[in-house]
Amino acid sequence: MVNAGTYWLWQQLAVSDALPDEALPTVIEALCSTSLAPYGVDRQGEERRTKALADALPALLSRVTRPGLRRQLLQQADDKQLAELADQGVVVAADLPTILRTHRPTPGLVIGLARHPGQVDAAIGLLPGMHDTDLEDVVTDWEPNRHRYRPDAEAAPPIPPALFDAVLEHALTPLARLLKDPQHEEWQFAQRANLGLPHEFGEGAPWRILATCPDRWHDLVEHPTLGTAVQHLLLDQAEVEASRNCMMAASSSSLTQDSDEGPAKLPEPEPALNAALLRACLPALCLPEMADLPKPSVTARHRLHHIANRVRYNPRLTDIAAPQLQAAADECVRRGRLLTPPRNDDREHRAVAIAEDLALLSTNPTHLAKACALLATLQQPAVVSTPPSPRLSRITAGTDLLSPVRLLEHNYQHRRVAALTQLAGNPHTPRTAVTDTLPTLHPLELAWIGHQNDIPVWLHTAAAALAPADDNEAVLRLLTDDELDCHPDPAAVLQSWLNAPESEGFWSRRDVYRAVLDSRHHTLDHLRQLPADEILTRNEPELALPHLLAHCGSQPERWKALLKALDYGPTDQKVSFGELLDSIQAPSAGNSPLQKTS
Repeated sequence: MVNAGTYWLWQQLAVSDALPDEALPTVIEALCSTSLAPYGVDRQGEERRTKALADALPALLSRVTRPGLRRQLLQQADDKQLAELADQGVVVAADLPTILRTHRPTPGLVIGLARHPGQVDAAIGLLPGMHDTDLEDVVTDWEPNRHRYRPDAEAAPPIPPALFDAVLEHALTPLARLLKDPQHEEWQFAQRANLGLPHEFGEGAPWRILATCPDRWHDLVEHPTLGTAVQHLLLDQAEVEASRNCMMAASSSSLTQDSDEGPAKLPEPEPALNAALLRACLPALCLPEMADLPKPSVTARHRLHHIANRVRYNPRLTDIAAPQLQAAADECVRRGRLLTPPRNDDREHRAVAIAEDLALLSTNPTHLAKACALLATLQQPAVVSTPPSPRLSRITAGTDLLSPVRLLEHNYQHRRVAALTQLAGNPHTPRTAVTDTLPTLHPLELAWIGHQNDIPVWLHTAAAALAPADDNEAVLRLLTDDELDCHPDPAAVLQSWLNAPESEGFWSRRDVYRAVLDSRHHTLDHLRQLPADEILTRNEPELALPHLLAHCGSQPERWKALLKALDYGPTDQKVSFGELLDSIQAPSAGNSPLQKTS
């Protein structure tokens, strides 16, 4: 036990040049011993000890050579202290066995060791097992003054090539292994409908490390083991990164500009991948690793969409690799049976994405015609116009933001007709397939075509012949209570809102539910048709209380049935308020419908 008030003394002795070597064991023992109080460890004294030891460590480690004493000091240091001491050359490669007994390898420790030429190999030996974000930190933290915008800030020497090569290899190896093994467990991501490709393809640490060495991309795409992984990352991320950097530069320029003439137009950035580099990446373009994965109805759709995204990022691929893209699109459609009409609402948005992707990639007239027919099978949107609030009116006054065509775009309900116009823009799509689809569209979708400038004239003409004379007739307009007061049957108007066709526009239905609930003209019959969640959990309880009290009354079994009915989770089937009330009236019928899983 050490007196906490003496830690400063032991620290001063440790840094003193006059301290004899024979005194080092005692000084180290004092600085490594906790300060005890009658009630246990003295927390304030422990803080003093920690600070005193941190100040004394450089001096002590530079003098201590005995393994036991050195081990005692290294075990007391934290990760940040070890990194700083390694940077100073006080902690060396010979200390690593002792350090690794109690500490994990950190980017700071790797950097500190690698700053000394004789210890680069030891630093590389710490890389296996490090997380990819730690590998990224080795590269990004190498320059300590990267965030100091001072002209006199001293630049760090460049990262040793051997260390950078090792970091890059360890970062890219997981993706390289995944690409070589079709049975790899990570491919299960691509077999789930609501997911996509494994996260190794994403904008993670491997790409961010690769992005720091664009001068080496030409050599890396030909690497015998990592080349395929590099090709995939370049196709997915290089142009996206270049566009993002251009937008950030434009934003910075607009913030620093003194002129009132508006932001200066920046020149188009040079492509991140030149033609030679794009051609070098062609072996990975169409994701051949996914060609034979299980669950082709899902994996083929993910593959087609990912290929299409690569072409969107790199439009020059349509000329460089046209036959390859067309063959891959046909293969995905055939193997995954992608043009089969969806069997449920959850697949409708995927059908639109398939049509968009085929419009970009396919030259098969049969497939393109079937894509048009697929769009015709999808549910029509329900376009809702809510009464604007006074605050919103100030924003929308004098604009077309509340026009029927813009309302169609608000909840992305124009995606189906937009996909059809993309198909029409493909010269291989039969015109009759497009015009035969037009009568199945919502009137506002036809009107939307008329407002577009970049579509064929023949499509403009065909859509105009079917479009309504007044766009407003196709909008479900939600009235205020003052407007409903002037109507002979307000309840019938509310019912017409509830009878409007369902659509994938979730917020449109929520607008209808909110308007019915907020209206003073609603009745119990209206409430019974609404989802129970809307009434019980998203509104004031006063709305449901009278009806629950009337149904349960003084019967304990009904109150217990209500408690059981309300015990449901987010994955359970959504039922109406009427079904909830009916389940309370008949508790003996079994489980509540609220407890049935979908």
